[in-house]
Amino acid sequence: MARVALVTGGTRGIGAAVSQALQSAGYLVAATYAGNTEAAKAFASRTSISSYQWDIGDFDACAAGVRTIEASLGPIDILVNNAGIVRDSTLHKMTRPQWDAVIRINLDGVFNMCRQVIDGMRARRYGRIINISSINGQKGQFGQTNYSAAKAGELGFTKALALETARLGITVNAICPGYIHTEMLDAVPQDVLERSILPHIPVGRLGRPEEIARAVVFLAAEEAGFITGSTLSINGGQYMI
Repeated sequence: MARVALVTGGTRGIGAAVSQALQSAGYLVAATYAGNTEAAKAFASRTSISSYQWDIGDFDACAAGVRTIEASLGPIDILVNNAGIVRDSTLHKMTRPQWDAVIRINLDGVFNMCRQVIDGMRARRYGRIINISSINGQKGQFGQTNYSAAKAGELGFTKALALETARLGITVNAICPGYIHTEMLDAVPQDVLERSILPHIPVGRLGRPEEIARAVVFLAAEEAGFITGSTLSINGGQYMI
């Protein structure tokens, strides 16, 4: 029977590419979304991937959502924590709501989702958790103290949980994308892109969502069981550690 994979923020951008790649690899996929119902319905219609709406920053909503998916599709063996938001501002202008919103979704959301599936994974002695962090969680970014803090927190969370679960057949890894061509990046003016972003990417182009998705499928595989606590940077050479 096909294993069930849950992708948060899985109906648009990188998440949509991940959901489709996992489906193509033979997984039974469920995708969550926050508020863009029109896009989620179009995605579900186009792909036949089930979509579910809830706020991943709400612990109880995550618990209820996971129960619904598992009742419908079966136990979740692969969790991809992809959902995230930005509320950019330099710190001296940042408001508390801007800080709280990003930490709540981008970091609390990872805890909320992992907490719902970890007991089942431990009982079955199998699981794959893949956290989509960011290059800006590795190197920082001007105007993103909130986002960089949350994404760096994901990396520490990944390593700690990997240690807790390594002997139970559960792997926990992170992927740090660089600049990927998604709707979010479409908001960046072309002149800014050409002047301030592309010159810093050694391969000379933006990444594609499918390139992140291929890495997720690799880490989700049963054959990737010896890889845990790792961070895979996919950034075109922009930041090397």
